[in-house]
Amino acid sequence: MGQNNNAGDIMKNVKKIFLILSILLMPLNVWAYSDYIYRGGNTLGIEMECDGILIVGFYQINGSYNKGNPNLKVGDYIKKVENVEVNSLEELTNEIEKYTEVGKVNLIYKRDKKEYKTTLDLVNEKGIYKTGLYVKDNITGIGTLTYIDPETKIYGALGHEVIESNSKKLVEIKRGNIFKNSIVSIEKSRIGYAGSKNAKYFYNTLYGSIYKNTNHGIFGKYNSGLNNLELVEVGQKEDVKIGDAYIYTVLEGEKVEEFKINITKINETSDTKNLTFEIVDEDLINRTGGVIQGMSGSPIMQNNKIIGVVTHVIVDNPVTGYGLFITTMLEEGEK
Repeated sequence: MGQNNNAGDIMKNVKKIFLILSILLMPLNVWAYSDYIYRGGNTLGIEMECDGILIVGFYQINGSYNKGNPNLKVGDYIKKVENVEVNSLEELTNEIEKYTEVGKVNLIYKRDKKEYKTTLDLVNEKGIYKTGLYVKDNITGIGTLTYIDPETKIYGALGHEVIESNSKKLVEIKRGNIFKNSIVSIEKSRIGYAGSKNAKYFYNTLYGSIYKNTNHGIFGKYNSGLNNLELVEVGQKEDVKIGDAYIYTVLEGEKVEEFKINITKINETSDTKNLTFEIVDEDLINRTGGVIQGMSGSPIMQNNKIIGVVTHVIVDNPVTGYGLFITTMLEEGEK
């Protein structure tokens, strides 16, 4: 009997150990976003400080291009000049000027998350030393706020990445801010051309920080007031249906307006284009010609739940566009 009891005790202990191990080995990607979030639709000014000095182009000096050895490329980030870190155009210029008499300078630059070294000639053209590089240290634009989590104050906007227009690559950021802007005019979309919102910027009225730029949007902490935002339920993927829905966006000043759309296709396997929709609201079509730049991030509501976010215009038919599941965006914000 004693031996049987001991064997039973051992089995119980094994089961306990197995249970503990099972718990420890379970995936920890349980998302912490809230069941109810503040719906956006508000227009945002966006300013990002690049993680280094971004090369956006080249110009000729004395009839030829100067690209270093090996060749620098559009989309590379200059990180250091002679082992001195540079974070602004002023710092870059000041460091390079120290080596004009030498006629060349050593650079450390980043490409695809790897660092490399090269030497760049400083070429004298009519008494002025030139690098032959067009560069940027920040990116500025507009977009639409999608949501704010009431518990964490994490926000998401755009629903897609910020891309530098020359390199067509995702902007690697060091830090950034979102701030107040006001829509002053609309350039309409037409077949083959995406229109845009034109805005007045208020750089000193900050709403929050930016800490991440991803293919699912920009994310950060929202530090401004939440008094005028509506708390809505988060819709899951299975809640999304073909048919009527509504988007919320700003076309004039800072007023958020509601417009009717029709969801025509649902794609659960796509990473970035889960919803295909068409605008059916004649007022929106008359004012914008369809989906326009600056509308990215506009929340999509269906059956009183926030289910998605506007991300892209289909330029061949600008009254149609793509959207992303809101849950995908919320999960990205929590990572």
